[in-house]
Amino acid sequence: MTEQHGRAEKKNPRLWPFGPDLLPRLLSAIVLIPLTAIALTAGWLLFALLIALVMAGAYREWEEMITGRHSAWPSVFIMGLVAMIAIAHPMNGAWASAVVFGITVVIAAFIKAPNRHWRISGVIFFGFATIAFLAIRGSSGVGIWAGIFLVSIVWMTDIGAYFVGRIVGGTKLSPDVSPSKTWSGAAGGLCAGTLSGIVVWFVAGWALDTPSPFAIGLLISVVVSISGQLGDLAESAVKRRFAVKDSGDIIPGHGGLMDRIDSLTVAGIVLWCVGLANRGLGAVPQGILFW
Repeated sequence: MTEQHGRAEKKNPRLWPFGPDLLPRLLSAIVLIPLTAIALTAGWLLFALLIALVMAGAYREWEEMITGRHSAWPSVFIMGLVAMIAIAHPMNGAWASAVVFGITVVIAAFIKAPNRHWRISGVIFFGFATIAFLAIRGSSGVGIWAGIFLVSIVWMTDIGAYFVGRIVGGTKLSPDVSPSKTWSGAAGGLCAGTLSGIVVWFVAGWALDTPSPFAIGLLISVVVSISGQLGDLAESAVKRRFAVKDSGDIIPGHGGLMDRIDSLTVAGIVLWCVGLANRGLGAVPQGILFW
């Protein structure tokens, strides 16, 4: 009887390969997608406030992970500074964010702690990601499309990797870092993310009446999709380094804020660099979509 029960358990994953986290993931998406859409459309201070909240919360999870304890000092203080990096941008421009960013890095460097280099790394990473998100959105309607371009690629990469990886399975992508990820999932995510990016690329070109070459949209979509997956693997490596399964439990089906934005932050920084290289600091959204 026990042997038959064990065999049944082994067969169940084949009948339902997605596990119990699928429903929480769907419910989370129902909340997160409209919230992101509203913030992108509204722009300016509302978008900056959302980024401030998310990045400050993600840094708090980072601080707890690298220290292994819940503490008000210095995490709450640095959280406030990370939030100010975002809020300063619409109020006084990119230079103000850069100044707050620099001050935050200096303060983090002077606060004594066993893992001070990890704290500094976290501040630098989340600071750059904050500036990248705000620069991608910018203050014009082009930024809405640039933001949609980014999130569509990253989210569809995540969705494609999840479903293809669970259904097809196969060889593990990096068993020492993230045992659940497979090469089939990575390929499925790349295809889904790239296809989504190309669709948005063409729709944005039509809506803005500035069509850009297909080859460039394809290349950027591929690069952003791959960078998002690398960001996911990088966070998994850090969590394994500190023996943490999830960065938090604030988002059902995903864990913490870091678990939700790991791909988005790395992909956002990469896309920001693309726009920066093409059109400069003052026209990042145009640098992403106009070629």
